[in-house]
Amino acid sequence: MRHAKNSILCPGCRRLVSRDERICPYCGIGRPGSWWKNNRLMAGLVDPGRIITLIIYVNVGMYVLSLLLNPRASGFAFNPLHFLSPDNRSLLILGSTGTVSILQLHRWWSLVSANYLHGSLLHIIFNMIALQQIGPLIIREYGLYRMFAIYTLGGVAGFILSFLAGIPFTIGASAAVCSLVGAALYYGRSRGGTYGDNLYRQVGGWAVSIFVFGLIVPGINNWGHGGGMAAGALLGYMLGYQERKRENAGHRLLGIGCAAVTILVLVWAALNGVLFLLLA
Repeated sequence: MRHAKNSILCPGCRRLVSRDERICPYCGIGRPGSWWKNNRLMAGLVDPGRIITLIIYVNVGMYVLSLLLNPRASGFAFNPLHFLSPDNRSLLILGSTGTVSILQLHRWWSLVSANYLHGSLLHIIFNMIALQQIGPLIIREYGLYRMFAIYTLGGVAGFILSFLAGIPFTIGASAAVCSLVGAALYYGRSRGGTYGDNLYRQVGGWAVSIFVFGLIVPGINNWGHGGGMAAGALLGYMLGYQERKRENAGHRLLGIGCAAVTILVLVWAALNGVLFLLLA
């Protein structure tokens, strides 16, 4: 009975561990028994399943706000590619990126905010389904903090490459999602074995499909996709994965730093949108 009372579910991996463990032996999270990681708010922030849901909620919230900024411009005529599409001015206010935002408006912060903006209902649905599929895999193999760092930095890298390629206006979570694909490709190739090889082939099929889709459908930012995927593979190599290197304080600091920057940027972008609504 005494042992049972001293056991808790790790807030990082949900496995049974001792409350006194300094580091979770399964996921590597530090001090899993600390009170601040086991209250409702913090448990939600470090729960691997909930973090994917939270990212999706933020994307949906920014999408709804972009529609509210100019509802008359939203595409209500049923066209699968343009149904419920916010206008470019609304997206520019909220932080779309590209040469226009960076060179003319000096909005380098848009490299982050653009990852949470979408151009149509179909656009956000496709990206969020892809995130829901690949996100849990990366969390399992890399850990929560490294996953969010790869997602954020890979998305930024994809948009930097598209900026260098001269893309004037771009948005979407696909660069960030592609960075997770790149990290999964690196993991599968590096790990090898039956599991690694099968994972590499499966995710490789997704990667080929993404590029084929980008070539067929007009308006797709292939530079962002390719840059995100390459950055994800490089970040996977640099940060390592769970089987070779458990998440450490540096990884946690990087993930928390990416989260802090993302929150600040999105709050600033949302305030721009709300002010526009109030003053319009």
